[in-house]
Amino acid sequence: MFIAILTYKKPLSEVDRHLQAHRDYLAKHYAAGDFIASGPQIPRVGGVIMIKADNRAAVDSIIAQDPFNINDIADYQIVEFTPTMFLNDDLKNILS
Repeated sequence: MFIAILTYKKPLSEVDRHLQAHRDYLAKHYAAGDFIASGPQIPRVGGVIMIKADNRAAVDSIIAQDPFNINDIADYQIVEFTPTMFLNDDLKNILS
C-alpha cells in the first residue's frame, strides 16, 4: 500500500487549469482498482492519493500518467506502508 502526498508547485489558477484532466486520470485508476481514496489537503496546498500497488515501480508508472506530474504542477512524496489493523473486515478486504 502506498500514499502519494502531492504538494503544488504552481499557483492554484494553474492547478485549476489541469484539474479536470487530473480528475479524469483519478477516475481511470479508480476503475482499474489502483486507487482507494483521494482528495485535497486542507488548506489547499496539494492532495493525497491512497494507492494499491504491488511495488514502487508500479506506483511510479501510475504517477507518471498524472497530468499534474506531466505538467509539473505538483511534487510527489511516496510513502509505502503495510496495513496491519483495520476498522472492519470490509476495509481489510479492500486493502489486502
